[in-house]
Amino acid sequence: MNQNNQQLDAVVIGAGQAGLAAGYHLTRTKLRFEILESAPRVGDIWRRRWDSLRLFTPAQHDGLPGLPFPGARNTYPDKEEFAAFLESYAERFGLPVRTGIRVERVTPDGAGFAVETRTGTMGARNVIVATGANALPRIPDAASGLDSTIHQLHTSQYRSPADIPAGDVLVVGAGTSGSEIALELSASHRVLLSGRPTPHIPDVLLRYAGEAYWRFIHSVLTLGTPVGRKVAANFHERGAPLIRISPADLDRAGVVRVPRLTGTGDGQPTFDGGDSVGVRTVIWATGYRPDLDWIDGLKLAASGWPETERGAVPGTPGLYFVGMPFQYALTSGLIGGVDRDAAYVVDQVVQRLPAAVSSSGGV
Repeated sequence: MNQNNQQLDAVVIGAGQAGLAAGYHLTRTKLRFEILESAPRVGDIWRRRWDSLRLFTPAQHDGLPGLPFPGARNTYPDKEEFAAFLESYAERFGLPVRTGIRVERVTPDGAGFAVETRTGTMGARNVIVATGANALPRIPDAASGLDSTIHQLHTSQYRSPADIPAGDVLVVGAGTSGSEIALELSASHRVLLSGRPTPHIPDVLLRYAGEAYWRFIHSVLTLGTPVGRKVAANFHERGAPLIRISPADLDRAGVVRVPRLTGTGDGQPTFDGGDSVGVRTVIWATGYRPDLDWIDGLKLAASGWPETERGAVPGTPGLYFVGMPFQYALTSGLIGGVDRDAAYVVDQVVQRLPAAVSSSGGV
């Protein structure tokens, strides 16, 4: 159990933007809680991404509750800047983050939960899962049919062009990550990009009508509106829109568009229409899938995520999520969208624990 052998009011699992936002709102109450982070440092999930990565949202939408991101409007912070922001955010608000603690199992236990870690088991009345959407790389079955001489890696393993062998590169997945990596590699390699590009948000729209666009995706495309529910219905099958780069940028860089990959033939990739191509490297920009098998009794939808009511898991009182894709709005999975969801979830936690009177007038 906990070191003091007492049950905590809440345990937050994950110290990324969603977990820290939940922690901020928990500090506005009298609840006893801890934030558990498996990495050695807050922000390491960002430090591990590819070297040139920049956020997909501009600085004005990259802040967290109580603290705007310290960057100029319409600029895109790099991964190191944002990792440092997360670390400083936790320090500024004195959030009780314990790093290097990996949660191995969460089990309903009476009126609360047993939270098992490698260093022991903790008791918590409530658990808020904020482990993010990038848990396990999603790699198509076709990967196993490629010739062993082809260098394969997922975007989670990509760091820079210097690590990619000479020869043609096939990037599978034309969403933002795949398009950015294809564009970067085009300066040193012949690059083929497989898949249909997702819609592109023009730079002029973000620069001159960015606030109106943000209000639309944050306040209109929600589960509370008919149009939002329509978008949410197939959200997990579509990629996020392209920001900062466009299909035209890829064309100018000489990136070769090829159809959707359908399988392999003679150890090489094959595409819609039956064409095949020989390449030296395949980069799977095919996204991620959740890893939630460690939560006992959790029922998952076809998307791999649980069905929730704005983050609350029906049938399991006290179990919540923050940071899920389209948890309530299209922005739920974006940095600037986690505040509202975190505030809502913490409010639900407080309602379960009537004795937890807010120390600052409410959450």
